[in-house]
Amino acid sequence: MDRYELAGELAREAGRLAHTAFGTSATKSKGVHDVVTEMDRAVERHIRSAIAKAFPGDAIIGEEEGGGDGHRLWLIDPIDGTANYARGIPHYCVSIGYLERGVPTVGAIFDPSHDGLYVAERGRGAFLNGARMAVSPCDDLATATVECGWSTRRPAADYIALVDRVLAAGGAIRRVGSGALGLADVAAGRSEGYAELHINAWDCAAGIVLVREAGGFTNDFFAGEGVARGNPLIATNAALCAKLADVVGIPIPG
Repeated sequence: MDRYELAGELAREAGRLAHTAFGTSATKSKGVHDVVTEMDRAVERHIRSAIAKAFPGDAIIGEEEGGGDGHRLWLIDPIDGTANYARGIPHYCVSIGYLERGVPTVGAIFDPSHDGLYVAERGRGAFLNGARMAVSPCDDLATATVECGWSTRRPAADYIALVDRVLAAGGAIRRVGSGALGLADVAAGRSEGYAELHINAWDCAAGIVLVREAGGFTNDFFAGEGVARGNPLIATNAALCAKLADVVGIPIPG
């Protein structure tokens, strides 16, 4: 089994494990509007164990247990959208990304509430339950929908300003609490863009591969200290690439 096959299989397994305690897992606070459930940790341990068994030389960084960087690096979010999960809101997922020497190479996201397995590998395309995905062809911000992710890592005023800029440019706004699924929506053509002023690597590593392999574009998220400290993120299609990047203020390399 190669890393692409393992990522998809593990995402599905882990998502089904998580769903056994959907809305019921014991919850603790990690910070302001930042929660963790017992199942977050159980799911991460399950994924880590399987990766270590299959590829013992690979490095792993997970949201709950951390880890160290390496040339072959897995980035795990055991439950992305934990606040939704803890409240019984069916919008959360397991996200597993893999970087080869800093290059996003494999991504797998499983949405247990809708039995949706999103997988992609660099150069091989992106798929939802076996069907190839493609980003939206929309070329007009006035008919586009952009998800604007929010977290306490940036001041509320910065987020409000981001939303204001997108609205002023004619875009519709959504925010539903999972960056990984927000990127999956861009890859599947359900929305035209995703933007967040700061997001952690484990939240978006898989989604970046999905978007790029579905014909979309992202900024160079893993530049600098993106793996260790996170970075701003924008993902969109070719038609809106330059325009949305200018509105959001996050450059996408040409």
